[in-house]
Amino acid sequence: MLNRIVLIGRLTRDPELRYTPAGVPVASLRLAVDRPFTNQQGERETDFVDVVVWRKQAEVVANHLQKGRLVAVDGRLQIRSFETQDGQRRRVAEVVADHVRFLDSPRQSGPGEPGGLGEEVAEDEEDLPF
Repeated sequence: MLNRIVLIGRLTRDPELRYTPAGVPVASLRLAVDRPFTNQQGERETDFVDVVVWRKQAEVVANHLQKGRLVAVDGRLQIRSFETQDGQRRRVAEVVADHVRFLDSPRQSGPGEPGGLGEEVAEDEEDLPF
């Protein structure tokens, strides 16, 4: 079986960095990804995809990406269920990133700084939370 997703899109907001009770960094971001075809009105529709990034990669992403930045995400689809405070069951689909590649540079970024064109931020397999 295979569960692999590759997305290229722009961040719709700045990444949100949190820490688990055990102190593990986790960042959440949302990508706007254009569909490769147009609708009946000739317009290109956009999907908004939630992405979760763990550990060192989460801190790098949170420190160097902002709303509007173009990134490529390679990861896996995860469907998780949870119960709201009022007792309702909810399901959420999200991509758990294995690799995040910055595809553009902020204007203030200089050579050698993280976030340069095509720079990849990856984790070691032993650092993955599963």
